[in-house]
Amino acid sequence: MPHPLIPPGSLSGCKVVDLSRVLGGPYCTQILADHGADVLKIEPPDGDETRGWGPPFLGKTASYFVGVNRNKRGLSLDLSGEQGQQRLRALLADADVLIENFKPGTLEKWGLGYATLSEAFPRLIHCRISGFGGDGPLGGLPGYDACAQAMCGLMSVNGEDGGESTRVGLPVVDMVTGLNAAVAILLALNERQRSGLGQFLDITLYDCALSLLHPHAPNYIYSGKLPRPTGNAHPNIAPYETLPTNRGPIFLAVGNNRQFASLARTLGAPALAEDPRFATNADRLKNRAALHERLAELLREHDPVEFSERLLRAGVPAAAVQNVAQALDHPHTAHRNMVWRRGDYVGLGTPIKLSRTPGGLRSSPPDLGASNDEFGW
Repeated sequence: MPHPLIPPGSLSGCKVVDLSRVLGGPYCTQILADHGADVLKIEPPDGDETRGWGPPFLGKTASYFVGVNRNKRGLSLDLSGEQGQQRLRALLADADVLIENFKPGTLEKWGLGYATLSEAFPRLIHCRISGFGGDGPLGGLPGYDACAQAMCGLMSVNGEDGGESTRVGLPVVDMVTGLNAAVAILLALNERQRSGLGQFLDITLYDCALSLLHPHAPNYIYSGKLPRPTGNAHPNIAPYETLPTNRGPIFLAVGNNRQFASLARTLGAPALAEDPRFATNADRLKNRAALHERLAELLREHDPVEFSERLLRAGVPAAAVQNVAQALDHPHTAHRNMVWRRGDYVGLGTPIKLSRTPGGLRSSPPDLGASNDEFGW
């Protein structure tokens, strides 16, 4: 049931049948649910495996599951059996979207593939998230976030210069795949207004990982030079890196000469911007080591939080390097309503802000099969 204090979202009236599990699909459907879609999260009898990916737990449910499954209704179906398949078809009769991340070929084996479902439900939008898609040299093989990071070049540019290539410290491929799936669903819903027809959305971790290779892919294409890890430093811009202060690191992201001159003035060293070694971005890149050393000297006595705010007010992109607790407790996090609470539930808010139809916290993540009684199952 909708929360009485939250206005209907922009996707109110849109019914989504969610067969996905783990992260990419649930991340996508939480976006849709936050903005009013009626998302039916259908799990196998044993549940989404991430329910057990703890500690920590909220009750008996792992925080991992809690983080991407709010605002959904929970159902339990065994789709390998005829009864579960018939119940799924009944749910799809008035559904707008089906999203799943089964290994390609699994739904086809059960008579629930797109070719079959599109005949029975021509308006249905069927979104499949998979590792590599259903065909091609790697078609049908399983995909995982860290493996996609390794295979698609992300690890090769992440890490310290001369050190081991490392995984990005969050499941960025899974999450950007979920974002792209949400975008694809919205595009297909919009197109259906004209055609009256659904379509198949083929979203893969492989494609989404490759799509993240900016600026490294264009740099390689147009220079022929293989990108390498540069730590926190940017391959095209300087200073764009972490620097030490007396109370912890600060990150500078100086993108043009005007910003660099403002940085120099705020540091009390305006002559720095007139030094021929640092006059242009190309000069600063060429002399990055000397620039880093000089900036570290100038920043040594500054507090990173106070000084980064001074720099921002002077038009210089900068930030103190904060941990997760500091980020969640920041006053601007509260101002932007980026932490949602209801009862025992606490989670990250939606970054998608709409003026008339804002997203909201309508319900906590469902218990396994919580809505089965509602459907008489």
